[in-house]
Amino acid sequence: MYILAIESSCDDTAAAVTDGRTVVAALTASQVEEHVLYGGVVPEIASRRHIEAISGLTDAVLQQAGLQPAQLDAVAVTYAPGLIGSLLVGVGFAKGLAFALQKPLVPVHHLRGHIAANYIQTHLKPPFLALVVSGGHSHLVLVNGYTDYQVIGRTRDDAAGECFDKTARAMGLPYPGGVHLDQIAMPGGDYTLPHPRVDGNPLDFSFSGLKTAVLNLLHNAAQRGEQVNVPQLCGCIRKTVCDILIQRTQLALERTGCTTLALAGGVSANSELRARMRQLCEQRGVAFYCPPLPLCGDNAAMIGVQAGYELAAGHTAGLDLNARATMDICENPF
Repeated sequence: MYILAIESSCDDTAAAVTDGRTVVAALTASQVEEHVLYGGVVPEIASRRHIEAISGLTDAVLQQAGLQPAQLDAVAVTYAPGLIGSLLVGVGFAKGLAFALQKPLVPVHHLRGHIAANYIQTHLKPPFLALVVSGGHSHLVLVNGYTDYQVIGRTRDDAAGECFDKTARAMGLPYPGGVHLDQIAMPGGDYTLPHPRVDGNPLDFSFSGLKTAVLNLLHNAAQRGEQVNVPQLCGCIRKTVCDILIQRTQLALERTGCTTLALAGGVSANSELRARMRQLCEQRGVAFYCPPLPLCGDNAAMIGVQAGYELAAGHTAGLDLNARATMDICENPF
C-alpha cells in the first residue's frame, strides 16, 4: 500500500512515500539557513516557504519513488500540533490532492508520527513506553496499541528541547541551538544547576527553572565581568536535562513494568541522551529503540508509517479537516 505523506508542522517541508514500514522515497526542504538569521523560526516566513516548496517537493518524491499519482492508495498529512500557518499549508495541499485523486485522506498527529519513526524497518510493536522529547514536547507515553496512547507524564512548562534552544541562544550559539549545544558540550564542568521538581505527578517534568538558572548565571557573570566557559556550561546543561529525563523514565519503567522503551522526537538525536538511555535499558534488561538520526527530526516518512495504522483503524477525514495548533496525542477526533 503506497501512502503519500506530507509534513509541514514547523519549518521543514517534507514529503515521503511509504509502504507499510518501508520508506520508498523521502525528501525534505529545510528552512534552517533562512531562520538562522533571526535566531529561531519566524512563523510567517515558514508558512510562505511551505507554499513555495510543497508542490515541487511532492512531484519530486513521486518521481523518486517511480510512481504516478494514480498509483497511490492514500494521502496522509500532519494536521496537529504545530505552527498553525504551516499546518494549514500541508492540510490544504493534502485535501486538494486527495480530492483530485479520489483517495482516502489520513490525518496524523505529529507526536504519533515521531513515535512511529521507531517502527521503520524494525520489529517494534506495542505495548511499550515512549519518551517523546522535542522543542515543544516532553511526554512519557504508554503506547498500548498503534492508535491507542496514554500520557503518564508531561512537562508542566518548558520542554526539554525548548530549554536547550533557549539556553543555547543566550550563550550566543546559532540556531538550531540544541544541536550546537550538543556538539560543543564538554563534560566535567563544575557549574551547579537545579533539578526542578513539581508537585503532584512524580512523572511530570519541569525545565523552566533550569532555563532561568542558566540565564541568571550568564547575566550575573556578565555583570561581574567574568568569563563563562561555554563548552563546560553546555556540558552541565546537557547532563542536567538528561538526568531529569532519565530519572523520570526509570521511574516510569518501574511503575508500568514495561520491558520496551522507545525514544522519539528531535531531542532523541542528542548524543548523551541516546547513550545514557541505552545504558539504562541494558542495566534493566529493557529492549531499547531510537530512530536513526535522519528520522529524529520532523520528516514525512514517520507520518506515512503512522498513517498506515490510522488507515487500518478507519481514521480518515473529509474535506472539512482543519489544522489544530494544539492537540493531545490521546485525542481521537474521528
